[in-house]
Amino acid sequence: METSPFDQETAVRPTGAGRYSATMSREWWVARGPNGGYVAAVILRAMEHEIDDPGRAPRSLTVHYLSPAGDGDADLEVVIERSGRSMTSCSVRMTQNGRVVALALGAFSTSRPAVEFTDLVMPQVPGPSHFQARPAPRDAPQIARRWDTRWAIGQPPELGRARSGRAVAGGWIRLPEHRPVDALVAAAITDAWVPPTFSRLDAPVIIPTVDLTIHFRTALPHPGLAADDFVLASFRTTVASGGFLEEDGEVWAPDGTLLAQSRQLATILPFPGFAPKA
Repeated sequence: METSPFDQETAVRPTGAGRYSATMSREWWVARGPNGGYVAAVILRAMEHEIDDPGRAPRSLTVHYLSPAGDGDADLEVVIERSGRSMTSCSVRMTQNGRVVALALGAFSTSRPAVEFTDLVMPQVPGPSHFQARPAPRDAPQIARRWDTRWAIGQPPELGRARSGRAVAGGWIRLPEHRPVDALVAAAITDAWVPPTFSRLDAPVIIPTVDLTIHFRTALPHPGLAADDFVLASFRTTVASGGFLEEDGEVWAPDGTLLAQSRQLATILPFPGFAPKA
């Protein structure tokens, strides 16, 4: 069966003794290198390969981004830190040309019978067919063309537009090749949207991720979610201080099932080459 572009772009190649190689795809580039959610998906794929147990699904992934990756191959070293009766914990060290790019920890587990409830409620917005696709600006980073999106939450950022009073953003999202949303795609989605803080600013900035934690909240792919279905991604930022901000997010199936939650810490940097008008 032919692999999807996403699978080709996140592929890892075993090189022996828990080591893997991956080629960073320019299709996922942002201002200074590959998108953090894309890097998380590559790391998660290496973890899944090394654990090699479909019964142990990813439950948590935390990635610390030490420096931006560049073109070419990156090396990933996966270490199984502990494997018990129901849970496996592992770490990944991702390097490129001898430079550490990212460090990650992951937890994989079988399903455990326990109390279940969800007090979070999916945002009430019209379905994706209600919204028109927004073409990516000519100067947008390459990742802007890698997703099929329908803006449904918050105010899209535009220079010269009045600033919003809240940093919220999101909408319907899917891969244009209509690949099912498994844990790998969900991980990428948690860092796929335009940062909600953009709607509160009147000057362009870049917001590189410092760390990203993803909690996978249901079995993936979700039953009944077709390969060409959109999922709803919602993001918000409530604190920006000292040059850093947090971003919380949720990814929902159309039927209201919570697929994943995320939180990241990011730093705020001036956009390269931008000079405000006098």
